[in-house]
Amino acid sequence: MSRPTSRKSAHAEALEAALDGLGPLARQLNQLHTRLWYEEVHQDLTGPQFTVLSLLDLHGDMDQGTLGTLAHLDKSTAAPLLERLRKRGLLDLEKDERDRRRKLVRITESGRHLVTRLAPGVTDVSDQLLDVLTGEEREEFLRMLRLVTSRQGDA
Repeated sequence: MSRPTSRKSAHAEALEAALDGLGPLARQLNQLHTRLWYEEVHQDLTGPQFTVLSLLDLHGDMDQGTLGTLAHLDKSTAAPLLERLRKRGLLDLEKDERDRRRKLVRITESGRHLVTRLAPGVTDVSDQLLDVLTGEEREEFLRMLRLVTSRQGDA
């Protein structure tokens, strides 16, 4: 028995909605961003590493927990990421003298020079991704993305 061609089944409609939804679009956006990051910023630094170093450059020394929160890193991701940056000489880690359980994180001059050098490329990646939008559309798109991602802490 064949399916009628004039009306889609609920199953087919659900699959099409899923394929046209946020997940596949977010994956495509991430793929585009990753490709452009590699072309513009190269493999000198990953996005999360750039974020960590930029936060330290902007806000100064901070403890590992605060930095992880600001950079939206979970604890299992933050420690190895910081260790890789430390081994490259881009930041220093030391125990807090007042609370030995806390680690303090400080950007080095090498780290500061690297994020300063890479910042224009990072900005170019965003500009290239969003060049199909007007200035007003860009602001609205980014506002909506921030709204959606800000809810991750509410879950």
